[in-house]
Amino acid sequence: MFHYCIAGSGLFGSVFAYEASKRGKKCLVLEKRPHIGGNCYTHNEEGINVHSYGAHIFRTSELAIWNYMQCFCEFNHFINSPLANYKGEIYNLPFNMNTFSKLWNIRTPQQAKAIIEEQKKACPHPSNLEEHALSLVGTDVYEKFIKGYTQKQWGRSCKDLPSSILRRIPVRFIYDNNYFNDPYQGIPKRGYTRIFEKLLEKCEVRLNTDFLEYKQKYKDCCEKVIFTGTIDSYFDFCLGTLEYRSLRFEQEYLECENYQGVAVVNYTDEQTPFTRIIEHKHFEFGTQKHTIISREYPQEYSIDKEAYYPINDERNTALYEEYRKLAHREEKVIFGGRLGSYRYYDMQDVIKAALELVSVEFRE
Repeated sequence: MFHYCIAGSGLFGSVFAYEASKRGKKCLVLEKRPHIGGNCYTHNEEGINVHSYGAHIFRTSELAIWNYMQCFCEFNHFINSPLANYKGEIYNLPFNMNTFSKLWNIRTPQQAKAIIEEQKKACPHPSNLEEHALSLVGTDVYEKFIKGYTQKQWGRSCKDLPSSILRRIPVRFIYDNNYFNDPYQGIPKRGYTRIFEKLLEKCEVRLNTDFLEYKQKYKDCCEKVIFTGTIDSYFDFCLGTLEYRSLRFEQEYLECENYQGVAVVNYTDEQTPFTRIIEHKHFEFGTQKHTIISREYPQEYSIDKEAYYPINDERNTALYEEYRKLAHREEKVIFGGRLGSYRYYDMQDVIKAALELVSVEFRE
């Protein structure tokens, strides 16, 4: 008999499993993939740590979260400074004075602000992403950097997406290519997978095992379940299907030493079928004589694909709330993580949520 059966070995499940094990609890971790770590999983190929499910750059503004992660790895000093490729034109991201200087051939923040003010479309209460973008940065930035990329990413017109998506994109009137404002940033040396190996070393882990195939069996073998899969799948989609976007990756080994000169390049025009190219060696300042790149293609989600991004529009948010009511009736099941909570979590958010659950479960 286990104290906890944890469905999913991503960050939420693994952090909780580690903390529960530390308190003497016996944990069974089930993972339907052939590896631990969820979407953070990295594998070493030809001496390069490849981010198998897209770029994962750890960052946080909370010293406590940063110190917590230091228990499991040492971070390098990687700073995320991606580029935008718009039909062959290269620009710095996030939107900052380097971007505006090249875009409009200007030098000062005052010039940039004047152009943006002139192009802005007043909309005090934007009802969709397009209205929000045009009210924030005007037509040039929207048309070149936001519209095409976003519509590829989400498979929907910007007019049909909630304005909240854009709030994740910083705009700065200084010459600063650091994508994040967080003071603590980096990539784990030797990759993410070693973190999960340490988190789960005292747990029983079963790979290639889908909790939902034998749900009742696993519920019976433990006191509580931590479920980190899609909440609608747990209830057999009885109220309908929540919508997500999925991703497909094409990985390529190249004999050249340096393919694009930076870890991440976003392709912001709508015609290029992929959204970005990741060159993995640059996350760890690699000096190998070869390189590995991944092209990232957004795609429609179906239950045979991985769910990446919840589509938190009005319809899906309302449906999730109905599933959440069902979840409250499941006495021994706790739903958590990005999929169980139907929220777009960054890594630090997942860790914080898992530690909050630990405090509640163990009354600390």
